[in-house]
Amino acid sequence: MTLSPGPFELAVAAAAEWWQIVAALGPLAVLAGAVLAAFIGWRTLRQKAVADAQALKQRTRADDRAEWWKRTQWALDKALDADGDAKALGLASLAVLARSDLAREEELELLDIAWQSVTEANGDEGTWDEGVEAVDSGEPIGDNGTTSTDGTEEGKP
Repeated sequence: MTLSPGPFELAVAAAAEWWQIVAALGPLAVLAGAVLAAFIGWRTLRQKAVADAQALKQRTRADDRAEWWKRTQWALDKALDADGDAKALGLASLAVLARSDLAREEELELLDIAWQSVTEANGDEGTWDEGVEAVDSGEPIGDNGTTSTDGTEEGKP
């Protein structure tokens, strides 16, 4: 018996149901969700890093200002000392501290008032003591090389 070729029938499936289409796109949805989660995580870490850097900068500035104020209190105590050498050291220290960028305007005004009261108590007219070498010295003050370049000093009355 020989088989004769018969007509070829193509089986056409019915249109896919909606749930079959959604099921076929499932792996793509999982991939999109993973990419979105990774992006959100990256942005969160970046935002936290920026916030931490700003907080560290702010804390460092606050600590620097607190130390500046401790040094200023020490210099004021020395400036009010009865010993002439200690007084000169205190006044010279105040002159250096007045040039610091850590000093705010109101603190410079306080230093001016303190300077005037100390010099008036000594019988001077209450002006900035030009004889203090640390004020007008062209030599670098510290490791940062800070000097007075224009001849005027912050904190002068």
